[in-house]
Amino acid sequence: MLLQFVYSSRDFVADVCWSSRSSLGVMANRFDEIIQVGWKERMERRLFRYHLGDLQTRILPGPCGYVAQLNIQRGTERRKPQEILSIQQEFNPKQFNFNKINPEEIIFEMMKATEGANESGRMVVLVNVSPLEFGHCLLVPDPSHCLPQVLTKFAIQAGIESVLLSCSPAFRVGFNSLGAFASVNHLHLHGYYLDHELKIESLPAKLLVPEKGFYSLLGFPGGFLFYTDSESVDKVAKAVCQVTDFLVARNIAHNLFFTRGRPPCDLIQKEEDHLSGKGVRIAVWPRVSIFGTKEESAFSVALCELAGHLPFKNKKDYELATEKDVTDIIRRYLLSDAEFSVLERQLALHLAL
Repeated sequence: MLLQFVYSSRDFVADVCWSSRSSLGVMANRFDEIIQVGWKERMERRLFRYHLGDLQTRILPGPCGYVAQLNIQRGTERRKPQEILSIQQEFNPKQFNFNKINPEEIIFEMMKATEGANESGRMVVLVNVSPLEFGHCLLVPDPSHCLPQVLTKFAIQAGIESVLLSCSPAFRVGFNSLGAFASVNHLHLHGYYLDHELKIESLPAKLLVPEKGFYSLLGFPGGFLFYTDSESVDKVAKAVCQVTDFLVARNIAHNLFFTRGRPPCDLIQKEEDHLSGKGVRIAVWPRVSIFGTKEESAFSVALCELAGHLPFKNKKDYELATEKDVTDIIRRYLLSDAEFSVLERQLALHLAL
């Protein structure tokens, strides 16, 4: 019988911070325990394409603090990506999708209880058989609905709430649109643990639309930012969805990353807020679409790479890459400064309506 995890906002973890975190081997709450135990069991049962041990890791010198990891097997043994021709490509039941997986890959399903004991939606959580890092799983909104890889408000909210349910700041969630290195056209998000802080969790941001909490990231390759505490998830999820709907309608590929982080400066009310992990940062990167044959580089530029986590495909690049090398690769996949500025104004006007 499939394990079910029913939660409410009372299960959200009020605050986490790196200075007091538990190691990943310590189960601190039921959400993390279900993922970690279930993931380890399936690794032991050899349901993955390769065994993921402790990955070689180094922090690249420089202000961006990129976290580089050597993960050769993900580059060589992952499932061949589907042919993607459009960001709005329709779901094709003949192609691989998550209704065709080995049922043993499913860890559990999660549902949020609403008033009257009704359930708001079903999210199936299964292992990613080509893992990036420890606990790498896929969050799939009811697979039987056969939704294409286009974000919905439910998927965004579930991504935010998954981060809030974890007591570990190491747990992150992300999304690749079609044309932004999504390899399966069936709606899903990625969740995994990375036991390193990322600069994106504390970067300053420029406020663009106060009513929607919409910011532009500063000091990092061009992206936008939202922030929410546990009380404002619904409101922020709607605003994020407004942005992603806007991007999809204009065929602009995009990546998202959800992580615990400090509030933007205008929301900091007291000194301890500078170190707070009460809320969730949601970064959104519009980017150049990649269709057909993908350009080979030292690493693919998708959700985690844009956030500063770099799984390298070969040892030479892993050992020799500098921050400048990484930034040069990443910028090839992002909009130009002029294009980003135009889009920033368009989104600010769109959200202000």
